[in-house]
Amino acid sequence: MNLFERVKPLDAILATAEKKGLQRSLGAFQLTMLGIGAVIGTGIFVLTSEAAQKAGPGMLLSFILAGAVCAVAALCYAELASMVPVAGSAYTYTYAVMGELLAWTVGWALVLEYAIGASAVAVGWSGYFAGFLQNTFGVAIPAALANGPSGGGVINLPAVVIAMLVTWLLVVGTTESARVNAVLVVIKIVALTLFCILAVPVMNTAHFTPLLPTGVTGMAGAAASIFFAYVGFDAVSTAAEETRNPQRNVPIGLIGSLLICTVFYLVVASGAIGATSDPTFAQPVRDAAGTLLDPGSTALTQRCTELAGMGHEPLSCSHEALAHVLRSIGWTRVGNLIGLAAFLALPSVVLMMMFGQIRVFFAMARDGLLPARLASVHPRFHTPHVMTIVTGVVVTLAAAFLPVGKLADYSNAGTLFAFGMVAASVMTLRRSDPSRHRPFRTPAVFVVAPLAILGCIYLYFSLSLTAMLVPLGWGAIGLLIYFTYSRSRSYVGRGISDAVPGDPNIQPEVARPLRG
Repeated sequence: MNLFERVKPLDAILATAEKKGLQRSLGAFQLTMLGIGAVIGTGIFVLTSEAAQKAGPGMLLSFILAGAVCAVAALCYAELASMVPVAGSAYTYTYAVMGELLAWTVGWALVLEYAIGASAVAVGWSGYFAGFLQNTFGVAIPAALANGPSGGGVINLPAVVIAMLVTWLLVVGTTESARVNAVLVVIKIVALTLFCILAVPVMNTAHFTPLLPTGVTGMAGAAASIFFAYVGFDAVSTAAEETRNPQRNVPIGLIGSLLICTVFYLVVASGAIGATSDPTFAQPVRDAAGTLLDPGSTALTQRCTELAGMGHEPLSCSHEALAHVLRSIGWTRVGNLIGLAAFLALPSVVLMMMFGQIRVFFAMARDGLLPARLASVHPRFHTPHVMTIVTGVVVTLAAAFLPVGKLADYSNAGTLFAFGMVAASVMTLRRSDPSRHRPFRTPAVFVVAPLAILGCIYLYFSLSLTAMLVPLGWGAIGLLIYFTYSRSRSYVGRGISDAVPGDPNIQPEVARPLRG
């Protein structure tokens, strides 16, 4: 069978989910809360500092650019998620439309989005946790245990701890995780609302000049990083198989969460740029010779240490950006409360990122592309516990040693590829299967989908060279695994289009044997 002919029919995908699916327990409100929980987090609480270093006040335009690309991608996601309400997100959609090989590459790319993204959030949480202890109780975590090597430390121990705790929570169960997440989402919304109330009224528009200190290139580079602040919305689609009335609730969760988060981002970013009395607060940090320093670099860390010694800590130097802004304008105690809110709420983003990753791997294992053992569902908790633990180990190791900015950029590289494939799948399916029922239809699809693809390409090439190369190397590893293991074990390739690994009761009586 030709690799590009290995297309899993939509009817077979839906049948597979019905035969051995995950428990449907989530409604529209829970999905929206899950989406907000995944979106509002490290992007606005932490990556605001990264964006300030790349674009200065121009990061406000970066938020708009990244949000626009996500908006058109969300419309494409909503159509496919309502049609195919099963676990797997972009991987499943691509399998149904573009074929197995491209589906594998998308699923493999989603590892960078979800698992590495979860690691980035864990590192971001660590910064707020350390700042909260320092400013509230006067307890300082040793630098060697609070930072990875690029930050002058050895291991980021708080990030390791939170990754392990979230892994345990996800093993316990989806409904329980969603309930905890809903509480944490409320905490984040309250914290951001309080920040806006205090920062926006004292905003000085003069601080927005120069608006683009690093030019359009810097603004686009910041948008490519800030893209991470939006991508959590697509994790809602990975929960479609665990959703009641998914045809109605998934589009609500996707689009509703994105709209709510966009409004918050623009207002909060404006307050962060203009609230302080220092007109250079949001401008990029440069060395003594005036050279712009790279975010997450050792040189930037050293320069920030020098500036702190002189009593000056720009936005780019803070590991807890929003709390730092409030402390800088005299609201020290409220700033500490914002730090507490981030400390309490950011784990919900780690949870949602890992939630999405686990469901993608669950779908891949259920198709025979990964070992069947990974698709095992816990008899008591009804969760894919084996894959949860495996994912937790990967997230923990990455969070322990890598900086937040680099992790976010690596995550974005995988995300942009997946989003582009979803947009292409929507257009292809409109041509190949126009009569299929679409509970949600992407408006002006042949305009919206190409815009999504072009936007993803533009943001990808706005990333750093290392971030652009990472998915290429990662993809090469994925293809090696596919051709040495997955290709010969594929259920579709063996003529099994509606089977579930590990459940002999629903396997076809006759199937082609494994090929070497």
